[in-house]
Order: sequence, then C-alpha cells, then structure tokens
Amino acid sequence: MDEELKNCLDAQEKKIDAIYASVEKTRKYFLWTLIATIVAFVLPILAAIIMVPLMLGPLLSAYTI
Repeated sequence: MDEELKNCLDAQEKKIDAIYASVEKTRKYFLWTLIATIVAFVLPILAAIIMVPLMLGPLLSAYTI
C-alpha cells in the first residue's frame, strides 16, 4: 500500500509540474498580448495627440488675421 501511495504521489507531482509549465506559457502569452495591444493602440493614439496640433498649427495660422 505504501509503494502504491508513493507511485500515486509521484504521478501527481509530474502532472502538477506539467500544469505549472502550461500556466507559465499562458501567462507569457497574455503578457506579450498586452504589450502588443499597448504598442498597436495606445502609442498611435498618443502620437496623434501630439502630432495633430503640431500639424494644424501652421495650417490654421494662415487663416488668422
């Protein structure tokens, strides 16, 4: 009975290690997805906030009195 219990615990340990590896891969995937989302959406919005006034300034100054 003791040997059977040890075998069962060893099998569970292997499965837990496999689950841990899978969870770490998923965590890294979500991290890179978050980084890609920030790069793809947030940075262009910030660039537009900065660049639009710089580009419109000279254009609108031509129409001022």
